[in-house]
Amino acid sequence: MSKMKTHKAVSKRVTVTGSGKLKRRKVGLRHLQTKRSSKSQMRNNNGAMSIAKSDEQNMKQLLGI
Repeated sequence: MSKMKTHKAVSKRVTVTGSGKLKRRKVGLRHLQTKRSSKSQMRNNNGAMSIAKSDEQNMKQLLGI
């Protein structure tokens, strides 16, 4: 019997918080920031957000949790 391997693409994109929730970075923040029309649009795009409940079980399986 062999061990289950971690899916490396998911492990690079998703982190597990102390309480066990999954956290990911928002999309569209790599470049072209000057084209954003307002400061509030930039503010709302800051930081991370949690993974949707519907995806959580699948992500945990890929991470081997």
